[in-house]
Amino acid sequence: MISSISISELKNHLGQIPLIDVRSIESYNSNHIPTAINIPFEQLIVYPDKYLDKGKTYYIYCSRGMKSLKAIQILSRQGYHFIHINGGYEEWILKN
Repeated sequence: MISSISISELKNHLGQIPLIDVRSIESYNSNHIPTAINIPFEQLIVYPDKYLDKGKTYYIYCSRGMKSLKAIQILSRQGYHFIHINGGYEEWILKN
């Protein structure tokens, strides 16, 4: 089962959690959720040990939520831990 939180819940945790944006570098540079770091999807799934620690839980999002869910499915089988941001960046824009 994949743990997830809403954009409203996320706002209460910004700056206190490791937040990953798996969109492209261009999309991230255009705009992103404050405090998020950019690790494009392709890099994250190919080189997870370069970016992640299996002892930590990461909050993750993409544009709408599909690519970040796919990353969670792939990487959780390898022992990494995530909380999915429902609705992704598009939901962030709608709520802010």
